[in-house]
Amino acid sequence: MNAVGIDVSKGKSTVAVLRPFGEIVAEPFDVVHECSDLNKLADFIKSLPGETKVVMEYTGNYYLPIANALHNNSIFVSVVNAILVHDYGGNSIRRVKTDKKDALKLASFALDKWLDLPQYTPEEDIRKTLKLLNRQYIQYSKIQTMQKNNLISLLDMVFPKANTLFSSPSRKTDGHEKWVDFVLKFCHVDCVAKLSLSAFKAKYQSWCKKNCYYFSEAKVEDIHSFARTQVCILPLTDSVKLLITQSVTQLNSILEALAAIRNEMDRLSSQLPEYDTVMAFYGVGTVLGSQLIAEIGDVRRFHNRKAITAFAGLDAPPFQSGNLDVKSRNISKRGSSAIRKTLFQIMTVIIQNQPLDEPVYQFLDKKRSEGKPYKVYMIAAANKFLRIYYARVSEALNTAV
Repeated sequence: MNAVGIDVSKGKSTVAVLRPFGEIVAEPFDVVHECSDLNKLADFIKSLPGETKVVMEYTGNYYLPIANALHNNSIFVSVVNAILVHDYGGNSIRRVKTDKKDALKLASFALDKWLDLPQYTPEEDIRKTLKLLNRQYIQYSKIQTMQKNNLISLLDMVFPKANTLFSSPSRKTDGHEKWVDFVLKFCHVDCVAKLSLSAFKAKYQSWCKKNCYYFSEAKVEDIHSFARTQVCILPLTDSVKLLITQSVTQLNSILEALAAIRNEMDRLSSQLPEYDTVMAFYGVGTVLGSQLIAEIGDVRRFHNRKAITAFAGLDAPPFQSGNLDVKSRNISKRGSSAIRKTLFQIMTVIIQNQPLDEPVYQFLDKKRSEGKPYKVYMIAAANKFLRIYYARVSEALNTAV
């Protein structure tokens, strides 16, 4: 019975081996995440007499090289949540934090939890790629928000409220938004207000045709009259043109990247057997559906619906001590924040459209009519949606096998 604890870090890991009663089989040693070192580690572990289990923590993507290498060598590997290990073995009032101590702690944890250790199974390449795309999509979305706010701030000084001129959604092909491309051509109030209506109409019509945007006669008059009412702080100069051009160029680059990632996510997720089932849910389109599939992964890895709820951080753990028994509890939020955000976006779509025959909306409306606060009925509806998702997608995957 050998417990191998591996403290993972970027590019290298620290390994320790324990047997019952604290017997140290191997003093902690470092392993570089290179093929030769990983193969030597696998040979060493397989040479240990008796049953052997390896335990490591989820640490971003750092654990994947060593976990996959050992798994491919038919070694039992368990990858556990860092919270479980952090709260384990607090038998000292001193705070000692070293890679060697952490490796020994993981090995000791493996011995104590020997029978309950979940076995690591690598995800399919398509699911790993899909999740990576979604995480990049989230990062690019944050940059998009920052770039939009920056552009609007610049426009407040030269073309106030220009971002409110158009309400059309972004184009699916390249992600461009009409108001962003508009201010690239008409970067200052004077670019519109100092032109006659007919002159502006000719320029605007030519711009719409060149950029494949819908032209409206009524919109010409609206924009022209709007521009004449606005007061700007800075005059039209080469510096102003430079700032607006650079800001729009950077924002469009991000919008194009987001559109490309969205299209690729939809292409990959459509190859998975649960795609049609997920897309059939009310409030789920190609974007939110792909994000759900990316973050949840294969639902068969969850042993029941409570497990997937806990994974999303929507569970409310019990709190009872002595005569105190708290009935109203907050959700744990110890799961994936990306899933919670996606679920709340879906709930927003459902509550806006109010589909009376939709079970999730019926449940949400019931909680709302009971006088529950906004967050309470939104969380309850998200929980309901996730339980239905688990049941339907599990059935779809099991049928597809």
